[in-house]
Amino acid sequence: MDTRTALKVKPASECDFDIVSLGEVMLRLDPGDGRVRTARQFSVYEGGGEYNVARGLRRCFGLRGAIVTALADNEVGRLVEDFMLAGGLDLSYVKWVKYDGIGRTVRNGLNFTERGFGARGAVGVSDRGNTAISQMKPTDVDWDALFSRGVRWLHTGGIFAALSESSADVAEAAMKSARKYGTIVSYDLNYRPSLWENIGGIERAREVNKKLAQYVDVMIGNEEDFTASLGFEVEGVDENLTDLDTSSFKSMINNAAQEYSNFQVIATTLRGVASASRNDWAAIAWSRTEGFAESKQRKDLEIFDRVGGGDSFASGLAYGLMEIGTIQEAVEYGAAHGALAMTTPGDTSMATLAEVRKLAGGGSARVVR
Repeated sequence: MDTRTALKVKPASECDFDIVSLGEVMLRLDPGDGRVRTARQFSVYEGGGEYNVARGLRRCFGLRGAIVTALADNEVGRLVEDFMLAGGLDLSYVKWVKYDGIGRTVRNGLNFTERGFGARGAVGVSDRGNTAISQMKPTDVDWDALFSRGVRWLHTGGIFAALSESSADVAEAAMKSARKYGTIVSYDLNYRPSLWENIGGIERAREVNKKLAQYVDVMIGNEEDFTASLGFEVEGVDENLTDLDTSSFKSMINNAAQEYSNFQVIATTLRGVASASRNDWAAIAWSRTEGFAESKQRKDLEIFDRVGGGDSFASGLAYGLMEIGTIQEAVEYGAAHGALAMTTPGDTSMATLAEVRKLAGGGSARVVR
């Protein structure tokens, strides 16, 4: 066995896509330095927990990607399409749903997000009920036709699974088909209390995520995600993660690896929140072939916009596992990409591979000219 390989991934030469993501893509409306409640203008971006991963792998890391999603066919949906085209993903698997004129039967999702500053934390208010993607059924996509083309990696997660009763079934159908064709399946638990609140709360979140976990090769999340979504406790850690001691997280990961023998890689981000503008940031990962690896700890990291940092970690980790091989290098690339993504506005990464490579290797923020 190649000791440098944390995960066996299909060769790119045998596949049409390196990455396919399944999830909702929304418009993000950002009031900049102000508040949603007093805003008079917004900057507009696209974003979505699952989409951001594929877009990062395409735009930062240069891999071939596609998004599976659904949108209402109106001007707002076409604006989302325009963003996605700029993101470089294949849109062949976007389902366009006829719009009824006012959004009574189908609509597109909006996400109002404040970045936060200092003592004022970031705030997200989503407006995504009855969206096109939440009404998708498992049979809306010919999964076998997609994965038989050759796909190296499928990514989805707990945000998509929480959108409706049917979305978890869609995720299951996609994950089953992916595994049948030898595609690696990654899943970001991404627990959002607001999404589960009116459909059964944390109990329903655990029921859904535990069911889907059986199809996962690479499980990703932070401490709250593993606790809320899968029921694994992280002992001795306070709410703000003031001490990024990894021993408790390693114990939790060991428990998850024992319970789910299908997990080949488990990764978690560590964020200590001193303020909205300054976080401690690190990550740890584990693979069955190599054991544990820890990224560099970035103390007192300055944050411009924290939203999407975890998604950018996931895309950097996936790149490392697909293109480099070792769990140590993968977790360093993931943590570095997440750190860089939080220096710019919007959900999606504006980093380059050269910047990620430099930061992962210990480079500084000295001027480049």
